[in-house]
Amino acid sequence: MRVICLVEALPQTKTANVMSKQLLRSATSVGANYRAACRSKSVADLIAKLSIVEEADETLYWLELLVESG
Repeated sequence: MRVICLVEALPQTKTANVMSKQLLRSATSVGANYRAACRSKSVADLIAKLSIVEEADETLYWLELLVESG
């Protein structure tokens, strides 16, 4: 929810629009994958879903880029 509020508060520039879309996609994907992992039907399914950490790292990247770009 905090990422959603952040994205809504960003300026409406071309750069901010591109970065905010990427941030929103990656951040919401983390939550969706975690929820799916909590509902997994087997240990293998749980491990597969929890091993998808790329979105968390990508979210951090977009947040850092937003901070550094001001």
